[in-house]
Amino acid sequence: MRTLTIAALAIGLALLLVVVLVRLLENRLIYFPPRYPAGFLLHGDPPFGVEEVWLNTADHVRINAFYLANPSSRKVLLWFHGNAENIGYGLPHLRLLSQAGVSVLAVDYRGYGKSEGTPDEAGVYRDADSAYAYLVNDRQFHPEDVIIYGRSLGGAVAIDLASRRPCGGLIVQSSFTSARAMARRMFGIPWFEYLPKTRFDSLRKIADVKAPVLVVHGTRDEVVPFAMGEMLFRAALEPKRFYPIEGAGHNDVAEVGGVNYLAALTAFVSSSGK
Repeated sequence: MRTLTIAALAIGLALLLVVVLVRLLENRLIYFPPRYPAGFLLHGDPPFGVEEVWLNTADHVRINAFYLANPSSRKVLLWFHGNAENIGYGLPHLRLLSQAGVSVLAVDYRGYGKSEGTPDEAGVYRDADSAYAYLVNDRQFHPEDVIIYGRSLGGAVAIDLASRRPCGGLIVQSSFTSARAMARRMFGIPWFEYLPKTRFDSLRKIADVKAPVLVVHGTRDEVVPFAMGEMLFRAALEPKRFYPIEGAGHNDVAEVGGVNYLAALTAFVSSSGK
């Protein structure tokens, strides 16, 4: 009996140790932030037409952003990039998005690019709040003219923001349903997905978005299954549209989608906020 008790205690302590280690290391397992200067493709001053701005979050973290102005448009895209990326990497895509006829604000989460701090779920939500406040308070955009757009990890950030703030529309590209679902897919260890604190529960939150929704997903996405994009679309309220990119993977949606991809974004932006 004593042997069984000791064994049970040993198992319990081992499980507790696993939980503690996962909680301590989970942000390192989730976020892969390329930092400035080594992980930032753009050096020196931003190119012509790109304004570098700095934002201060509610918890006093200084984050970096790029702003591409379109004085002829009253609308703006608030863009959140994916993991293992930053706004320096994303500049070509930002220029493409600006062809949709709107201004664009792209934000580096804390710990990414030149932004201060280290990323965690609550922190990246605060970063999104500061970017939204900057557009509404400093740039004087009406909330209904702010289109929130996120790719991959940025899709979870965008969904959370759009579920809490009024906006003209939400674009979710190549994103997942929840952190737990991704952990289950990546690790395949029973119950492992319940150990981390991180949730990114997009499947639940997208139903709280009171704005038009566009979900874009590559049919051959090797990182986030196409089915997750379909699930997010089904959970969203009307009006909504699902736009599959036939043959596209996780990182080549714009390239494979080509002019039709840009046309779909432009049409959504034009119809949103009315």
